[in-house]
Amino acid sequence: MIGVIFMFAGEMLEVRVNGNDVIFRSGPNPIWATIEGLQLSKAGVIKEFPDLKDQVNWKEQAIERFKDKIAGFSTEQEKVNYIIEDLKQYGYVPKYTQKGGHRPQRIK
Repeated sequence: MIGVIFMFAGEMLEVRVNGNDVIFRSGPNPIWATIEGLQLSKAGVIKEFPDLKDQVNWKEQAIERFKDKIAGFSTEQEKVNYIIEDLKQYGYVPKYTQKGGHRPQRIK
């Protein structure tokens, strides 16, 4: 299991990768949620997947594509690296990483 803590506009976002499972939490009363539990912005999804613009079930297709992309990586570290690079594009700043429950380490 690898966790990453991001900062975005003064708010903390935590992402954990455990095998092919990816969970997220943020906000004042954080509760862990899978990708299905997140509120996805249609504009953000269309920016990533322009072909979903006119699709009725754009959210479901975007979630499936995310899951397929994550499953395509062979290690948890590769999955975490992808998530870090993807979220950086949207202004999220990675601050700490934590592996296997050990002490968090600052990302340089």
